[in-house]
Amino acid sequence: MSSLKDNLSEKIKTAMKARELETVKVLRNVQAVIKQIEIDRQITLDDNGVLEILQKQTKQRQESLAIFTANGREDLAQKEQFEIDVIGEFLPQAMSEDEIVALVNAEIAKQGATGMQQMGSVMNALKAQTTGRADPAILSKLVKQTLQG
Repeated sequence: MSSLKDNLSEKIKTAMKARELETVKVLRNVQAVIKQIEIDRQITLDDNGVLEILQKQTKQRQESLAIFTANGREDLAQKEQFEIDVIGEFLPQAMSEDEIVALVNAEIAKQGATGMQQMGSVMNALKAQTTGRADPAILSKLVKQTLQG
């Protein structure tokens, strides 16, 4: 099974051959961010690490998209949306809200968590299970609501 970094490199090669220059540019930017982090931290990122970077890159673009849309800059908004779509090809399928709620309830029951003191351990377990498939902010909100009863 190939890694996310391998898939990224393959997609760049394919896009170059197809002369999809905008796609190549987006993917090369993402690849550069991954390499920079690996160099800075002196590590080799696994798929989960790469997924986190892809999520951050997507989130940054979504924030820009919201700003451009609010200010009537459709040209810039379209560019951001294109980049979100390109990066999105490498992200796993997002979980539905029902799936997230079920997972939160199952983890709380599994750990026997009864109060906010256990929120950290519940969140850590959930993050490991949902990397790239669920927004940590939504997870946090649901865990808080459930633990506060």
